[in-house]
Amino acid sequence: MIGKLTGILLEKNPPQILIDCHGVGYEVDVPMSTFYNLPGVGEAVSLLTHFVVREDAQILYGFGTAQEREAFRQLVKISGVGPRTALSVLSGMGVADLAQAVTAQDSARIVKVPGIGKKTAERLLLELKGKLGADLGALGGASAVGDAASDIQQALMALGYSEKDAALALRALPKDVGVSEGIKLALKSLAK
Repeated sequence: MIGKLTGILLEKNPPQILIDCHGVGYEVDVPMSTFYNLPGVGEAVSLLTHFVVREDAQILYGFGTAQEREAFRQLVKISGVGPRTALSVLSGMGVADLAQAVTAQDSARIVKVPGIGKKTAERLLLELKGKLGADLGALGGASAVGDAASDIQQALMALGYSEKDAALALRALPKDVGVSEGIKLALKSLAK
């Protein structure tokens, strides 16, 4: 029903944001991958959306890219995976990471996402095979660099650094750095 919102970003309270669209404020739940790429409060924002109607609620989910929204839609089609779980998966790993895990049938990567157990991970891999993994070719070679940056940032945050500090350390790294080397370099820059 509501496919896209364009307006002014009023509030950012992860995972929810508030967008003012000509005087109407829409509360939108977004995955962390979209949240990290949002502009500042008071700036214009445009998100693709997925509208979920339940007996007790009507919820808008927003996405920065068509690939994120499509991955979300594929995830919620799976038995036992609701919108919250799908949002958690996309917050825990990018679309390229998910597509690689599906292509490689690597349940260990999906189990790392909070709230996803071994059985759910295996069901995801089985149901998404051929639907999401095939999109990996369309993502191109940039996904490997993005995956390394994502892995480095997650490692830094796991070590106790804030999201902001981890993002700043990532900016100082060379573009083609590997994960282990990137973590070492990032830790050196954060130690200063």
